Amino acid sequence: MMDLGMFGAAAAVGLAAAGSALGTGAASQAAVGSWKKCFMNDKPAPFLLMAFAGAPLTQTIYGFLLMLFIGNSDKDPFGLLGAGIFGGLAMGFSAFMQGKAAARSSDAYAETGKGTANYFMVIGIVETVALFVMVFLLLML
Repeated sequence: MMDLGMFGAAAAVGLAAAGSALGTGAASQAAVGSWKKCFMNDKPAPFLLMAFAGAPLTQTIYGFLLMLFIGNSDKDPFGLLGAGIFGGLAMGFSAFMQGKAAARSSDAYAETGKGTANYFMVIGIVETVALFVMVFLLLML
């Protein structure tokens, strides 16, 4: 039965990391495309786009923290499995959608050079979903 709990721990970090990979992939592709536009128009390529590209990585850390708490919990193994799967999925989807928001932010910032704070606020709002999931599940454990 304890194997189910450990599967939940693995699912927490694995699914969160999968979402981070998808999110950083989407945001990084947009950053590269935005830099290309800048180079073609003889504009400086903003380094700030690296922050947009890396924003979805934090959900992997949240999945890792959830994994640690699940691994050290003595709760029902089925509950731990559910916490890992559903928590990891929620964090993974948050990372993916954050990457999509960061991709649009890269494009907009490279074109206008304006709106940095607004873009990071939107990216932060999407991040909040993963934070809420992590905190609520840690309180449950």
